[in-house]
Amino acid sequence: MKIQIKNGRVIDPASGKDSVQDVFVADGKILALGAAPEGFVADQLIDATGLVVAPGLVDLSARLREPGFEYKATLESELQAAMRGGVTSLVCPPDTDPVLDESGLVEMLKQRARMQNKAHVYPLGALTIGLKGQSLTEMSALTDAGCIGFSQAEETIADTNTLQRALQYAATFGYTVWLRPQDAYIGKGGVAHSGPLASRMGLSGVPVMAETIALHTLFELMRATGAKVHLCRISSAAGLDLIRKAKKEGLPLTCDVGAHHVHLTDADIGFFDSNARMTPPLRSQRDRDAIKAALVDGTIDAICSDHTPVDDDEKLLPFAEATPGATGLELLLSLALKWAEDSRGEVSVSQALAAISYKAAQVAGIGAGKLAVGDSADLCIFDPADRWKVEAKALISQGKHTLFLGYELPGVVKVTMVSGRIAFNTLH
Repeated sequence: MKIQIKNGRVIDPASGKDSVQDVFVADGKILALGAAPEGFVADQLIDATGLVVAPGLVDLSARLREPGFEYKATLESELQAAMRGGVTSLVCPPDTDPVLDESGLVEMLKQRARMQNKAHVYPLGALTIGLKGQSLTEMSALTDAGCIGFSQAEETIADTNTLQRALQYAATFGYTVWLRPQDAYIGKGGVAHSGPLASRMGLSGVPVMAETIALHTLFELMRATGAKVHLCRISSAAGLDLIRKAKKEGLPLTCDVGAHHVHLTDADIGFFDSNARMTPPLRSQRDRDAIKAALVDGTIDAICSDHTPVDDDEKLLPFAEATPGATGLELLLSLALKWAEDSRGEVSVSQALAAISYKAAQVAGIGAGKLAVGDSADLCIFDPADRWKVEAKALISQGKHTLFLGYELPGVVKVTMVSGRIAFNTLH
């Protein structure tokens, strides 16, 4: 299938390209940008006048809920939501049921994702068997099965000897360990950011030092082992200060932030709104502002959706009893664009796209998030001027819970292309 996308504003954060030009696609790859190749005759023409043609988005944390949690969501529903959101590559954590700690399970997930013929799915393998923080998994076999790194998801490793061995093994073979910094004991059982608001509401708190103590420990272990670590969903100003210093020191380190944390604070809990129940918790306005600053200065490498579909039975409960999580795949583009819009000129559309495409792909170590001749034709075509209202009925994901319900957000995806195949299209 030969496709010509004409008159679109092509934005490629990787190269800095931002201009109106045509894109030519053939055999699943980008054949040319600008002028048509000699003899090129399109089988399909897409008029992208007034639209942005960007690399397909790369999401560093999207739970697809298979295997084991199909009552919350399915591969079919969530990969279709990814197409609606312009997400063509996504990384899924290993906290499925059973846990992704055996190569056969990873191969099965990859095969089922391929059968959907939608987004590229990159699993993270479990760092320890059953995510129990005790025995290491067979990282080599899991890598051969298709894992791009190793994670504990939301589980901690209390025994630092075990964590040190895991990092030593990963460093030996060049694997990346993906960890969310959280002390195993401080803040355990907490449901909200420790602060005046949680105290007034009678909610158990998760203090910032639960994040910073874990970071101090992890950085010492990184210095000792040389392991490469990606830090998932940093939430605090103090944590970001430590990461900034560690990066300047030269530790092989990257980090991301959840899209909800770019915009929201603990004040958004309101009257115990369980949609604000998240892990890590929404923190103070100072922390939120520090996150935005760290995105601008490059301390934070990428924004992820932290897509965690939760069903009504687990969400429509008292705040402290509700299951943490929010839907995000269909909001990732809009929340990144909102970050640029709210910055009042400090952040460009290209910078916002970089955080959810090229930079995210670099973190994951995958060849995505770019618009260059010869690259796979993974594209997201969207209208930056159009706005949409976030409503449960408007979301394709089985997860309908997000604090952004009722918001009008910028950026409406019109076409999503995966490996040169149009997987989502409203330009009929």
